Parts: sequence; C-alpha cells; structure tokens
Amino acid sequence: MLILLRLLVILLIPVLGYMGLRRLAIRFSLTQRQFNLLLVLSAMLGVIIVLIVLGRIPPSFILAPIMVAGTFLLRNLHLLIRLLPLWQMFRRRTHTAYGSSGGNDTSSIRTRFLQMELQHSTGDMDGEVLEGSRKGLRLSALELAALLELAQECQADPDSLQLLEAYLDRTHPQWREQAGSQQQGAQQDHGALVQETLDRATALEILGLSEGATEEDIVLAHRRLMQKMHPDRGGSGYLAKKINAARDYLLGRH
Repeated sequence: MLILLRLLVILLIPVLGYMGLRRLAIRFSLTQRQFNLLLVLSAMLGVIIVLIVLGRIPPSFILAPIMVAGTFLLRNLHLLIRLLPLWQMFRRRTHTAYGSSGGNDTSSIRTRFLQMELQHSTGDMDGEVLEGSRKGLRLSALELAALLELAQECQADPDSLQLLEAYLDRTHPQWREQAGSQQQGAQQDHGALVQETLDRATALEILGLSEGATEEDIVLAHRRLMQKMHPDRGGSGYLAKKINAARDYLLGRH
C-alpha cells in the first residue's frame, strides 16, 4: 500500500507541475516557445533536486555553476548594460520583419457604420462607410469636413463614433480644434459593450488571424498591433481596448 501511495505521488507531482506552469504561461501571456523552454528548465531542475535529495549527486553540482554564473555577471555587468540597447534594437527589427513577412498583415473591425482595416506593418488605417449618406465610400477619399459630418451620423452608434475618432486622430491630428469642440462620445467607457458584442470570429478578425490560430499566434499578433496602437506610442485608446479585448477573449480571459 505504501509503495502504491509513493507511485501515486510520483505521478501526481509532474501533472500538477505542468498544470501550474500552464496557468503561469496564460497569466503572463507566454508564447508557446517560451512555455516549452520554461517546461524543459523546470523538468531539469526537478530532476536535479530529486537526485540531490536521494544523495546521487552532491549539492555543489548545482551550486558551483550558479556561483560561476553570478561572478561572471558581476564582473561584466557594465558591458551587458552597454549591449542592452543593441539587443533591444535587434528585437524591434526582428519583430518588424516577422510582422511584414508572415501571415495576414491586416486587421479588420466592423461596426454599424464602418468597416475599418489596420495595416500591422505600417499602422495605417482606412475603412469603408457601411451606412449613411456616404455609404460605399472610403474614408481616405473624404475631406475633413465630410468626415466630421459622418461623425455626426455616427452619434447613433458609440462604437462607430469611437472608431471614426481613432481614424481622425491618426490622419487629422488637429481635427478636434478644427471642429471647434471635442466629441463627448470619446469620453464614454464602452468596455462592457466590447465584451457583450465580441465573439470568436470578430476577435480573430481584429487581430488579423484565421481560425486555427495557436496561443502563440494570438500573443504575437497582439504584441505587433499594440506596438502600433498603444496610446503611449501615439495610438488610439479605443483600438487598444478592442485589441486587448480580442486577445483576452481568444485566451479565455473573458
């Protein structure tokens, strides 16, 4: 009986460990590659700890490499700090190249009045009017005065209004001053509305993904879009909210 209990514990520990790592990966939005690396490192560390407890290997087997690595980092910390900007620049170029060469480079958001497209590689936005006096026209073909008139029509749909305001913020940064007043609709919080109207197909469309996208695809698409659309980088708060909501929905966080 005692032997069976020990075997059960031995079997449960890896299973519980895997489940814990999986929850950790979802919580911190780890890619599949990062999760696999974490899984391998955890497994190796677990094996080493078991061997140390059983007395098969001395504790110095793991302590010695840690001390050597720590000494190396302390001695070369100044050099690593100098190389950090180069590493960050390399990462940015790598992400840009990946985003422009692989998969769907366009995201789409549809509301009552607008069908808007966002280019991942450039951050450019354009869209088609779906309803109203300018139905069928492209936003890029409209003058600012016509866009402001369209904004009045979009008052009937808060999502359409905020989407159009996001477009105006990128293409006509001074549009609020030229219009003479700031639209009140931009101050409303539509987070609940986003959650209510979002489904899997819409979330995939927002991130520019197709059915069958993996968790890693979702995380990478979200990162590429937020690099362009985060408010701290001159993007739109409304679109950033949509992108975050789409990621959360597809990762099961809604």
